[in-house]
Order: sequence, then structure tokens, then C-alpha cells
Amino acid sequence: MKLLLLVIISFIINLPIKAQSFRKYSNEFLNIGADARAFGMGNNVVANVSDVNSVYWNPAGLTQVTDSWQAALMHAEYFQSIAKYEYAAVAIPLNGGTEGTVGISLYRFAVDDIMNTTQLIDNQGNIDYNKISRFSTADYALMGSYAGNLFNDPNLSVGANAKIVYRHVGKFANAFGFGLDAGLQYRTEDKFYFGVMVRDITTTFNVWSVNEKELNKMELDGETLNEAPEDKIELTIPKLKLGVAKKLDISEKIGFLAEANLNFEFSKTNDLVSSDVVSMSPSLGVEFDYDNTVFLRAGFTNMQHEMQYDGTKKITMQPNAGIGFKYRGVTVDYALTNIGNASVALYSNIFSVKIDIAEFHR
Repeated sequence: MKLLLLVIISFIINLPIKAQSFRKYSNEFLNIGADARAFGMGNNVVANVSDVNSVYWNPAGLTQVTDSWQAALMHAEYFQSIAKYEYAAVAIPLNGGTEGTVGISLYRFAVDDIMNTTQLIDNQGNIDYNKISRFSTADYALMGSYAGNLFNDPNLSVGANAKIVYRHVGKFANAFGFGLDAGLQYRTEDKFYFGVMVRDITTTFNVWSVNEKELNKMELDGETLNEAPEDKIELTIPKLKLGVAKKLDISEKIGFLAEANLNFEFSKTNDLVSSDVVSMSPSLGVEFDYDNTVFLRAGFTNMQHEMQYDGTKKITMQPNAGIGFKYRGVTVDYALTNIGNASVALYSNIFSVKIDIAEFHR
């Protein structure tokens, strides 16, 4: 645990020096997120997450899973259901959590049944519908997570993810990759929560393999596309998220939770604060609960400068909202992201289910 903490600190110190050698966009499907509760709060859960969904947002939160195992499922659709996103995870405490907690999660983002019409018309102008074929492009990730307490302090926890990535574009190309994430959480007795999450802390790399035989079959305007890309290795730029949260008991049955995040990317973007080395945008999320059974959530994220048609820039953000219902060991959450289409991202309906086996025995 001490070694992992030293790795995180040394990485953050040296990151600006390395940032220029990474590709700006890579493995973007792993930036979508997981769990409708988190989406409803605008992804502001890095400090307060404390269940199986910690495997994505901050593996350090897995230390709060101590009584029995938990499982989670999520389904989302994007671009009018053209693209589908699936997520499944399980967390298992070791010896009641005294030896830490392990987690496993699986992610899939895919567009299926894409029509390949590149050979529909030959160089003589003849149309042959029998040459239409279908293929899928899909991204997969498998993560293994572990979390434990640091310095034997039950309020201070650290965790890490090891992930294997597989991506394929039909028969034309595929890629394998590997990377690590690391997170830290600290909780006080008066219900202040602090969190740090570094995604792709060692950089996540993908090595692409191109099927040149299949690529050579593709034609555009009668010409064969027979040149494979030269750059077959891509590196994912690390991302840093800092969070602070506060839990309040408004009354005996009404609770309130608020979390603010600072989201850093180590490249120039359209974020609220941007430079050639690092960019930053703030975000905020809140959650009301009644008797820890019914939940109302809201939040915003993706605060950016968006270019307008007249050449001016306007600050935009992505608002989210959500609800949840918990009965014994089953929690069902729903989130509507980007209400009113206020940002460049399209709104989506997100559903997720969480099962806590320990709750069934209480």
C-alpha cells in the first residue's frame, strides 16, 4: 500500500514533463462512466463512492464493502440506440474486509450490424447487392481491482485497478491494451469525505493489428484502400480527479450529500481553465435521501468553452438528474444526462441495478 501511494505521488509530480508524448483521444469508451447514481450526480462521486461501483470511480471506496459481496449491472444506449454500452461488476470482501476487498468489472461499448457497402459498386459502375456484408465495432475492458486500508487507519484507504482492453473493427483491425488506475479516499468522523483518482496512471497503451488482406478488399470510388496506418501503438493520456464531499443529516429520516470535483486532463482542451500542459473543469453533484430508501439527485459536469456560429465562445455545462429506490438488498437507479441538450453531448436514459447480499440478512 505504501509503495502504491509513492507511485501516485511521483507520477503527479512528473506528469507535466511526460504529457506531450501521449495521444489526445484513446480508449474513450472508458471515460463514459458506470452506475446511474453517479450519472445522476454529474459523475461527482470520487470522494463518497463506497460500494461495488467503486471499481470504476475510485477503487479505494471498495474498503467500505465489508459484510458480503455486491454486484451491479448497467445498460445505456447512445445516438438513438445505435451504440450500446454495458457494464457489470462484482465486489468481494476478504475475511470481512480485514484483508481488503477485491473487485472485477467488465465493460462493452459497441455498434453492431454495420453495413459494409464499400464493394457494392465496382469500377465499372455495376451494383451487386450480394456484396453487402455486416460487421461490428466493439470495445471491451476487463478490470481487476483491489483496495485496503493504509497505515492501519480505517478512515484512509487506497486502491488500484489493472485493466485489459480489447478493441476490434470487424475483420479489419483489432487491438490489445493494458493499464493501471489508482485511487485514494479519506473519511472523517464528522462525515467529510476526500478522494483522489488517477486514471491510466501508467498510461494505458493499445497495440493495433491491421488485417491488410481484408483492408485491401475495401474500395472507394473504384480505388483499393491498401495502405495500413503506420502508427499502430496508442497511449492514453492520464486523467486526475479530486473530490470533496459532505454528508448531512437534515432530520431523522432525511439526508443530504454534496460533492464537488476538480477534473484535470493533461492536454489542451476546451475546459473552463486550459493551457498547453493541463486543463481543468469543476463539477458539482447533490443527493437527497428519505430513510435511505428513496433518492433524488442532480449535478453538472463538462463545463467548457463552446465555439458559437458567430465566432464567440460560450460557457456550457452538462446537467444531469436522477432518482433511486432501495428495498432491502436491491437498489434500482435511473439517470437522465444532459437535460435540455445544453452541451455538445446528447442526452441519454441510464438504468442500473445494484445487489447487496448482506442487506437480505438484516
